[in-house]
Amino acid sequence: MPDIRQRVEEDRGLLKKIQMVIPGYRGYRIREDLRDSDKMLRMELAKKLALQRKQLEESREEIVQSMPMSKSLVAIGGVISQYKKVEGVMVHSDSGYSGFAADVQFKQEEMNQLYDYDISILENIQFIDQAIGELRSAITGEQDAEIKSSVKAVKMRLTGLEEKFAKRQAVISGTGL
Repeated sequence: MPDIRQRVEEDRGLLKKIQMVIPGYRGYRIREDLRDSDKMLRMELAKKLALQRKQLEESREEIVQSMPMSKSLVAIGGVISQYKKVEGVMVHSDSGYSGFAADVQFKQEEMNQLYDYDISILENIQFIDQAIGELRSAITGEQDAEIKSSVKAVKMRLTGLEEKFAKRQAVISGTGL
């Protein structure tokens, strides 16, 4: 995934370029651009999660059609609900405020760390993709035990992503390490 920070910096309009030369305003402008980059990245991550959720919903439909009595249906429904929760948290989470009168100021380095933390979540999403691929294969084989095991693997990996994102939120709120 390309570095969105660089794109935001390159696409600064005239007003933002003027703001970059005003003494005392430059740092604020840079931090705001970093916040925007982080928000765009989180929106992209949430879209990827939504696509994965859609694959799970399609998988559930396949299970219903081929194995309507499968015990995996309840489990996959729970994972789909968890996806919706994680997507919402990711979309609506804080970016680290850097305004003039903010209670907690985020420096440029801290904003970059948040962005880097969010980009590392992409690896988790790719890891979940693998588990979903294994689930799709298990459904094709109509092996209920394998399906159940694959759903459990997706849930475990999604829970890991959720915990990682919760740590990010704790850092922003000042309650994390």
